[in-house]
Amino acid sequence: MRARRPQMGVVLTAQHRAGRLAFAREHQDWQIRHWRLVLFTDESRFTLSTCDRRDRVWRRRGERSAACNILQHDRFGSGSVMVWGGISLEGRTALHVLARGSLTAIRYRDEILRPLVRPYAGAVGPGFLLMQDNARPHVAGVCQQFLQDEGIEAMDWPVRSPDLNPIEHIWDIMSRSIHQRHVAPQTVQELADALVQVWEEIRHLIRSMPRRCREVIQARGGHTQY
Repeated sequence: MRARRPQMGVVLTAQHRAGRLAFAREHQDWQIRHWRLVLFTDESRFTLSTCDRRDRVWRRRGERSAACNILQHDRFGSGSVMVWGGISLEGRTALHVLARGSLTAIRYRDEILRPLVRPYAGAVGPGFLLMQDNARPHVAGVCQQFLQDEGIEAMDWPVRSPDLNPIEHIWDIMSRSIHQRHVAPQTVQELADALVQVWEEIRHLIRSMPRRCREVIQARGGHTQY
């Protein structure tokens, strides 16, 4: 045995596990043609300070505090960018950069559902399914009413299931890509521009959905490697 960093996971109650297990069992027999109709969406926040504790330095004993071995990290002073995106087997939406302020239900409807999701749903056609998590703006009455009026069906997504959403891996890939650049973004605008560029280069991971469901079943609704 060797000492390893523990895998991070959300807190799962018995109710959460039951919901996750029920969802996985319901969709375990879905084939790729079924998942083809689903648009997986999510928001994520990226910061200018990219310290994620993955970095390593080679150093001699006693050189821990040498300037070349210190990764400077401003915990509170760095700017950040929140983005929203959607992916499917057929393609992806544009990456939407959210301006300052929090994401409210009204903003979600007016900046995302109306200009981005509705046209995408129309392009996919009958059977389109919107995957969104249970964040408050997503499940607010005004947004639910908008989806109903537009005839857009949203999946009944289990609470606390980021491992079932393949877009979560894309956020991680994007973060690593930005972090590994020779010249890191210095301003919020540079960060936003870099995120949009990386977004267009990412391949989709939706073909992993059958495997994700199987792993949730094997874990009896618990945490998975995703």
